[in-house]
Amino acid sequence: MSFNLRNRSLLALKDFSPRDIRYLLDMAADLKRSKYAGTEQQRLKGKNVALIFEKSSTRTRCSFEVAMHDQGGHVTYLDSAGSHIGRTESLKDTARVLGRLFDGIEYRGFHQSAVEELARFSHVPIWNGLTDEWHPTQILADLFTMEEFGEKPLHDLSLCYLGDASFNMGCSLLIGATKMGMDFRIAAPPALQPPVALVTEMRALAVSTGAKITIEADPLKAVAGADFLYTDVWVSMGEPDDLWKQRIDALLPYQVSTALMRATGKPRTRFMHCLPSLHNLDTEVGRQLHERFGLTACEVTDEVFESEAAIVFTQAENRMHTIKAVLVAMLA
Repeated sequence: MSFNLRNRSLLALKDFSPRDIRYLLDMAADLKRSKYAGTEQQRLKGKNVALIFEKSSTRTRCSFEVAMHDQGGHVTYLDSAGSHIGRTESLKDTARVLGRLFDGIEYRGFHQSAVEELARFSHVPIWNGLTDEWHPTQILADLFTMEEFGEKPLHDLSLCYLGDASFNMGCSLLIGATKMGMDFRIAAPPALQPPVALVTEMRALAVSTGAKITIEADPLKAVAGADFLYTDVWVSMGEPDDLWKQRIDALLPYQVSTALMRATGKPRTRFMHCLPSLHNLDTEVGRQLHERFGLTACEVTDEVFESEAAIVFTQAENRMHTIKAVLVAMLA
């Protein structure tokens, strides 16, 4: 199939058509197969990419680095401590410098306006590794993973997201699922549901894609018949710690437990999470929450997280394959 995404930026999944997304998912599948078979062809030799991280990262950083190395390219890592960005040099000036040195730039930080400013002034492809508004590379990996485990087309699968749906993950999943014609449900208290304007926009889009969108405060109703249950941490990076009490009170009914998994009525329902997860007391934050609130787990129980239903580590691996597809499609 002849298709061209060369020199495109990935700022938000809203900017990509279902056909664009399908192309990237198919390319990710080809790249994953070739990596496993040892037949991968390097198509990014001589390419250089800058990775800007104003927020810390495990999966996003490693995925970009391994993807570029696999493809014969090179990366330069920049964080707020090791560069002038935002302190002695504006993002606009940084964009104009890096755009002359690099073939593409990844940005992970706080405001969507920052990644948009990079795209406006660098004149090279920009990839959003996460902002407060959107997380498009994660959603590509999620769609890819659901196809692998769902064993049928995305438009025949149902996904339920539980928890805070007002932030980047809930909103981005709403876009990705709608674009691909899925049965998408959100289980969240009214105060933590997606913005009305976004829901209205996606409901209009669903008319053409065939998607079904359900927003429900009752988690038991929302999960009935779902092929996948998905959740995320209750307080996101950059939000104040004093939100924990408020979020725990609001979101504890949406914790993914064995009982909630059974409530789907489907024995093969899978559990998804973008990670990291507070599912036990093995982390500093997990222990602090146990001391303050008596919780042994937050958004998902350890029993579910460690069960065969959980596909979170394949999800994490697929970040690299889908990010590699983005890099190859837009740089090669």
